[in-house]
Amino acid sequence: MPTVKELLRTGRKEDLWQKCCGFLDLSIEQFMSIQKRLLLEQIELLNASIIGRKIFKGTIPQDVEEFRKRAPLTTYQDYCPELSEKRDDAMPLKPLLWQHTSGRSAEYPFKWESIKWVPVTQRMCEELATILAGAAILASCKHKGDVSAAKRGAKFIYAVAPRPYTSGTYAYIVTEEVEAISMPPLEVAEKLDIEERIELSFKQALSQGLDFYFGVSVALVAIGEKINQRMGTVNVKSVLSQPRALARLAKGLIKSKLAGRQLMPKDLWTVKGILGSGTDGTIFKNVIKDTWGRYPLDIYGSTEASVLATQTWDYDGMTFIPNMNFFEFIPEAEYEKWKENRSYIPRTVLLNEVRPNSKYELVISNFHGAPLIRYRTGDIIKITSLRNNKLNIELPQMEVEGRIDDVIDIGGFVRLTEKVIWQAISNTAIPYVDWVARKEQKEDKSFLHVYLELKDDTKLGEDTIARAIYTELKKMDEEFLYGNVETVLNTLPVIVNLLPKGAFENHINLRRSQGADLAHLKPRHINPTDKELTTLGAPVTASPEAERVSVGAPAAS
Repeated sequence: MPTVKELLRTGRKEDLWQKCCGFLDLSIEQFMSIQKRLLLEQIELLNASIIGRKIFKGTIPQDVEEFRKRAPLTTYQDYCPELSEKRDDAMPLKPLLWQHTSGRSAEYPFKWESIKWVPVTQRMCEELATILAGAAILASCKHKGDVSAAKRGAKFIYAVAPRPYTSGTYAYIVTEEVEAISMPPLEVAEKLDIEERIELSFKQALSQGLDFYFGVSVALVAIGEKINQRMGTVNVKSVLSQPRALARLAKGLIKSKLAGRQLMPKDLWTVKGILGSGTDGTIFKNVIKDTWGRYPLDIYGSTEASVLATQTWDYDGMTFIPNMNFFEFIPEAEYEKWKENRSYIPRTVLLNEVRPNSKYELVISNFHGAPLIRYRTGDIIKITSLRNNKLNIELPQMEVEGRIDDVIDIGGFVRLTEKVIWQAISNTAIPYVDWVARKEQKEDKSFLHVYLELKDDTKLGEDTIARAIYTELKKMDEEFLYGNVETVLNTLPVIVNLLPKGAFENHINLRRSQGADLAHLKPRHINPTDKELTTLGAPVTASPEAERVSVGAPAAS
């Protein structure tokens, strides 16, 4: 079967769409058939491996049903020390390379969970090249079958964390397997810190143009806001020596002047596609469209599972991709039983058994020689519908809600995810730099405590902002459960403390001075530690309730 690279070289557009995006035409029966076939192939590889025999404990599954009955649900600690020591010989297939998560120091009870190493096989790289090319096609197309933006040598800004972070692995794969062009080149970008990478990529894009962006969606917003600042740092002499860059700047400035506004990225480039990741895509999609000229296409992936799902050209729900992992789903009610009793083994369902408007913890088993078996990701996903009626896609549609251990439970009435809180803060239209939030106790009552840094000279009181956030949370709660919290507590269940100006910039500078890269620079949005709050200059007056649940960690006593 021809590779993406070969199809691009020969201009076989119909075959390119079918190879990269053909999964969108699958029925649920066809999807499950692919899942089961690849799982059986994977079981054979696992049976012959050290890691597989360790997890199976001598019991060799013969089919999918027996696999689900006999193979245990696992967490990262089940694969250590083999993964933490990067033991090639223990894997089902010899890894081509190793990648790791951003990690959270001191969050897990086992030292190896602060950074999780996961192997990537040659087969995975080949499949990922197809999936990432497909995501780029979907981000740029106007209708089914449209591959007009696909070409060899597509240029993208290197604005992600370098290898061995997962995002850097993706950048490596698209340059090697799809022949995309990174700005700056990988061998240069991976030696620079994030600010240097973005600065250099901006200058190169002025001269060479820009086709695609891939990275965290909020970074696009930040880059857009800093375009005018970067204009002031461009060396005039260097631009004069680059006619294309000079022409692009002149044209962009004319566009912005005619529109009566500041210079925006869309004045400088006509970007063919934007691929975003993280929980912020839907929150900033309109801002990104306004500044960059296109909506970001959200893709859902992780270090342990690679790419799991993607939006399509309607920029709505995401569709699962069948050929990287076997999917199982722990229903919310089953997870709650496990949370109360850690010896309980939660029941799972398959994709053809999920229900609309229901939430699940995602469980994955790797394909293509990767090691993870019935691995609990800790991700909460919501099945929004069983098909995409608008585009006639016969597969369940989903969205990412957040992490199981990044949920704030207030008063037992409602669970707030990072996405919900972020959306509520953004919906207030109050100009802010960034935020963190956690659940705190005061006088035997639970509160959502938000720590917020405002932009510029915004003059609003903490109580006013708290009321505005609370109002937006109630609007987003279809069952008005959050309103019940106010009634029960007899007080506003949101507290806001304003952080000093420059709080997040100072935190980022501190982390950079400590050698941290992009994935580690910012504090976590949900449930920050006292140490993180102190670094931000926050008044730490109450301890959060100890309710963070790490999948696989011992139950709190």
